[in-house]
Amino acid sequence: MDRSRPWWGRVACAAALAALFAASGAPAAAQESHSPSGLGRPLTAAEERDRIIGPEGADLPPGSGNAAEGAIVFERRGCSICHGPTGEEGPSISLVGGDVTTRTNYWPIRHWPFAPSIWDYIRRVMPYDRPGILSDDEAYAVTAYLLYRNDIISEEAVMDAESLPRIRMPSRDDYVMPGTWTPETRRGFPSLTER
Repeated sequence: MDRSRPWWGRVACAAALAALFAASGAPAAAQESHSPSGLGRPLTAAEERDRIIGPEGADLPPGSGNAAEGAIVFERRGCSICHGPTGEEGPSISLVGGDVTTRTNYWPIRHWPFAPSIWDYIRRVMPYDRPGILSDDEAYAVTAYLLYRNDIISEEAVMDAESLPRIRMPSRDDYVMPGTWTPETRRGFPSLTER
């Protein structure tokens, strides 16, 4: 034991360490828990914003946009770099028209069964080189623009949390909701044990 320090110096050092240790746990203890177990933390703003929107659109955020605004966002945010000025010219996939192909896994917008899913994909994943930079209003506007370009809505239609879920997509009736999954549910493709 080092006796070169006086006893009161060791006590003061120990007291300071104890106070520092107690203070470091204070923010965690003060943080409100939202689970029955008392564990966890509230979502951060970024986590809240990255929430997946279901096909019924129940969690769509406030905001709105129309096709004219969407055309401007499409150009300004760089969508046209990959999809062309009107969404048809490439070099990436065309966002207007098109047929489903299993060769490329391409599902044209006309063939999506739910309009809120289009908004969700655009909001979270696009643009490809900077995903998630679009505001909610910009995502509504680009969605409106693409729905208009695919002859699904009128140019004047305003898309928002109320109107977007009401859009009846052209291929909606072709979509079959998957049944409830159980461990006995067969896969849509053969597993290694079935080969």
